[in-house]
Amino acid sequence: QVHLVESGGELVQPGGSLRLSCAASGSISSINAMGWFRQAPGKEREFMGARRLATGTTYLADSVRGRFSISRDASSNTIYLQMTSLKSDDTAVYFCAAGRPVTSTARTVRGYTSWGQGTQVTVSS
Repeated sequence: QVHLVESGGELVQPGGSLRLSCAASGSISSINAMGWFRQAPGKEREFMGARRLATGTTYLADSVRGRFSISRDASSNTIYLQMTSLKSDDTAVYFCAAGRPVTSTARTVRGYTSWGQGTQVTVSS
């Protein structure tokens, strides 16, 4: 199995930037993609973005395209979610995920089998 450890969530002002980190360990060969989701109180878990580890193919949610980006440090099996121009609507718990999704599930919760603990991002003045 793959273990995921997240960090970087904090209180940030509107318009600010933040980078979340997710380090993977364990059976790295058993996954081919890592991604980010978020969940606000009373709402469904929402896809943010993902990256295929071997090919570099990336997926981004329309809601954050142009503001958020996914990057990877292969040497440490770490992916990052770089967030800019943050808004109050971005406030949520952000989760890292890993798995072997097919194209049709790469943007969905069911496409991933390993999850991090979540890290709180709060955007407020």
